[in-house]
Amino acid sequence: MALSVCSSVDHTHRHLHLHLLRHHQPPPPPPFSKSHFPKSTPRFNLTLNCSSPSSSDLQDNPPLIPSGKFLSYPDLQNLQFLQSFKLFHKLPSGSMLLIRVMQDQDMDITVELLAESFAESMMLPKPYVKLLAFLVKQYLTERRALMPHAATLIAFHRSERGEGGDIELAGTVEISFDKLGANASPPTPTPPKDAPYICNMTVKKTLRRQGIGWHLLKASEQLISQMTSVREVYLHCRMIDSAPFNMYSKAGYSVFKTDSIFILLTLQRRKHLMCKQLPPPTDIVSETNSFLYDDDKTLAPTDVM
Repeated sequence: MALSVCSSVDHTHRHLHLHLLRHHQPPPPPPFSKSHFPKSTPRFNLTLNCSSPSSSDLQDNPPLIPSGKFLSYPDLQNLQFLQSFKLFHKLPSGSMLLIRVMQDQDMDITVELLAESFAESMMLPKPYVKLLAFLVKQYLTERRALMPHAATLIAFHRSERGEGGDIELAGTVEISFDKLGANASPPTPTPPKDAPYICNMTVKKTLRRQGIGWHLLKASEQLISQMTSVREVYLHCRMIDSAPFNMYSKAGYSVFKTDSIFILLTLQRRKHLMCKQLPPPTDIVSETNSFLYDDDKTLAPTDVM
C-alpha cells in the first residue's frame, strides 16, 4: 500500500503540468468562522445554491481562473457555481455541518487531514506524516488547477454547544467530473476517464460515526448532478474496508470490477471499483437526508495519489 501511494504520487508529478490558481479579486475571508453557519437549522434541512450566474454576476464576482488557461464561458459559469456551492446539515447529535468546495486558504488544514488519514490507513509512524503532507500538498495544488473539471469538497463541523461551539475540519472528498479532470494515474481497476469519479474521502478520526462520510458522499453526488449530464459515477473501495463498503452499498453503489489477486505482488491492497447510476437531482436531495450513524468509522482515503 505504501509503495503504491508513493509510486503513483510520483507518477502524477511527472505527467501533470499544471498551473497554480491566482486570485483576481480582494483577499478571501478566513477559511471558516461561526458566521458561516446558520443560527438555526431544522433537523433535516438541506440548503443548496445552484442558480446559474448571469454575465453581470461573473463580472462583479469573477471566479478563480487558472493562469495560462483559456476558459470558455460555460467553464466560467461552472467555476462560479463551485464557489457558491454550500450544504448545511444538522447532525443527530445536534452539531452543525457545512460542506463546500475547498479554497486556497483551506489548503493546509486539508493537507494535514489527508496526510494523517493516509498514514493511518498505511499504518505508518508519525514521522512519515510530514513527508506525506509535502506530497499531498503538491497533489492538491495540481488538482485544484483543474477546476471546474475537478473539485475537492471539505466539511466543517460545529459542536452542539450553540453558536460558541468549536469549529473544525471534519472531512474531505475529491471529485472529477469529466475526462479533463480525470486523474492521470488512477488506481486499478481503472474507471472510465470520461465518467465522474469520487476518491480520497476521509473523515477525522474523532468525528467518525456521526454520518459525516454519508453527507460527503451525497454532497459529491449532488454536485456531480449539477456539473455533468453523465449519470454513472465510480469510486474505489479496498476489499478490507468493510464499513465504507457497507456505506457505499447502502448508497446504491455496486461492484463493477475487482482487482486481480496478482495485484498483491505489487504490495497493493485489492480494491473494488464500484458504480452507481445517479437518480434525478430531486431524488438525490431526498437521499441526502437519510442518516447513517456508523458507516464512516473506518473511512480512509483510497490510494489515488
